[in-house]
Amino acid sequence: MAVDTAGAVLTERDGAVLVLTMNRPEARNALSPEMLAIMRDAWDRVDSDDSIRVCILTGAGGAFCAGGDVKAMDAGTSQVPGSGGRGIDAAIHAQRLAQRSTAGRIYQMPKPVIASLPGAAAGAGFSLALACDLRVAADNAVLLTSFARVGFSGDWGGTFFLTQIVGSARARELYYLSERIDASEALRIGLVNRVVPAAELEKQTRELALRIASGPTVAYRYMKENLNRAASGAGVLECLDLEATHHVHTGQTEDHKEAARAFVEKRTPVFRGR
Repeated sequence: MAVDTAGAVLTERDGAVLVLTMNRPEARNALSPEMLAIMRDAWDRVDSDDSIRVCILTGAGGAFCAGGDVKAMDAGTSQVPGSGGRGIDAAIHAQRLAQRSTAGRIYQMPKPVIASLPGAAAGAGFSLALACDLRVAADNAVLLTSFARVGFSGDWGGTFFLTQIVGSARARELYYLSERIDASEALRIGLVNRVVPAAELEKQTRELALRIASGPTVAYRYMKENLNRAASGAGVLECLDLEATHHVHTGQTEDHKEAARAFVEKRTPVFRGR
């Protein structure tokens, strides 16, 4: 198990699973330019390294991510990475690039990404959690949009992801009122997939990640693309055609053939991701 313990994001390899830990516990892991730059490079690694089958995104110090650094905003030192203080148009362009390289990249990543929520996920941190394929929350975790509390309209894809998960009416309520959602309520309305005791969060999230990592990764790639296409508003015929293409394609993989042999031989298949 290899661990990189330096910087605003910690990386740890556990077999076929890569764990990314946002590491600004003194600021409840609020996003910073350094953190965003490291995560952008990390997603490049996840995308291109076939030996990484699943990624876990979490936060250090008992929080997931507080979103933007409000203290830096108040002090006037907060700046979108890449804008260079060149004015509003440069800031908008830089924000778009930053969002695409984080939440957008997670959503389009052809590998499952699991958010492990040890505590608060707020604002952009909430959006990042929603961008992930699955969310496992500690029983003391809280989630909130928080944008209305600081006079922002919202960023990092939260409006898209939240609408897909809970529907437009509930998403509007959560954005306008910005109320805290505890773990049990988050589970009830579908914001998280599992709630576990805080002391068991890391163990159970890793067990889930390792279970998925042992599965048919080529099939997972195309499952995710199918689901994303449907979520993006594709029509039924387009979805049917895409499913047909991917279904026939995965039927030619070694993993499918291994699974068929294992079924006949009454044993557990060993998937190799090809």
